[in-house]
Amino acid sequence: MSELDQVMAVMEAAFDPHWREAWTRQQVANSLAMPHTYAILVDENGHRISGENTAAGFVLARRAPGEEELLLIGVRPEARGRGLGRTLIEIFATLARGAGAERIFLEMRANNPAQHLYRACGFAPIGRRRAYYRTLDGTQLDAITFAREL
Repeated sequence: MSELDQVMAVMEAAFDPHWREAWTRQQVANSLAMPHTYAILVDENGHRISGENTAAGFVLARRAPGEEELLLIGVRPEARGRGLGRTLIEIFATLARGAGAERIFLEMRANNPAQHLYRACGFAPIGRRRAYYRTLDGTQLDAITFAREL
């Protein structure tokens, strides 16, 4: 199974359509075609994989000089509660540091329960975009930008 197939399989299982956070296959493919965007895939034990094993979680990230952005993170519902989200974030931070990043960023909707994980992993809120996200029923939600120094 290709890297794109793995990311999409996890995304389809992990993202609730109500929040409209999932990317389309074309959006992910276009991002992965960019030279500074990459995916990290882990199995249910938190080990990095390529295309052979079934992914339980992924990070999609983008690299820029001195910083990196965590674009998406997802873990299959049946694999949650095992620390895979934390493992993915730490792999991402280690790779970013190794590539020379001084800071890593992410953005999330204001009511996302994952903010507890992000804070536990050393991220702190640094900004807010009012009414940035819109749910399927039209509800508007703020986006919160988080950063972590490396």
